Amino acid sequence: MRFATLVAVAMVATGCSETMQTTNAMMVTKGYAFPPPAARVFCTSHPRLCSTNGQVKLVTLTPARKAELEAVNTSVNRRIEERSDLVTAGSVDDWRVPTKQGDCEDIAILKKSELLKRGWPASALLLTVATLGGEGHTVLTVRTDKGDLILDNRGSVIRDWKRTSYHYFARQSQSASGKWVRISS
Repeated sequence: MRFATLVAVAMVATGCSETMQTTNAMMVTKGYAFPPPAARVFCTSHPRLCSTNGQVKLVTLTPARKAELEAVNTSVNRRIEERSDLVTAGSVDDWRVPTKQGDCEDIAILKKSELLKRGWPASALLLTVATLGGEGHTVLTVRTDKGDLILDNRGSVIRDWKRTSYHYFARQSQSASGKWVRISS
């Protein structure tokens, strides 16, 4: 038997197979990153929406919790028309809580706000920046015991972060509120 097979057999025998699957679905972070400049301005006036404080690092994803995530994702995506910051705010990058229109980070912020109102822990709701084809994009990462899930305004389906086509760059830190961390690819 090959070494990797022996290790896998030993882990299954000791009850570690669930941990292997969960760990594989989690983003790995590596050092600090600079937050998007507009995030600093936004977070000064909306600290509750930027907070990642809390003890719960992974939410147990029950069927009810999954349904709640899907309801918030779908509801916000339907209510908020995607429009660039140039159109809505007259600047290249302006983070805000949208009411009718907003761009990707505004929509991710609103999803975080709605989940916070429903009792979700801020420490498991992380604004995350990525790129696709060289274009920047922001999504909401929800850390669960089933892996890191992505709530995105570009689709109504909630996906495991590895099953998206984005190159993830950075997200809010779970351990240091106000800080951002780099995501290893």
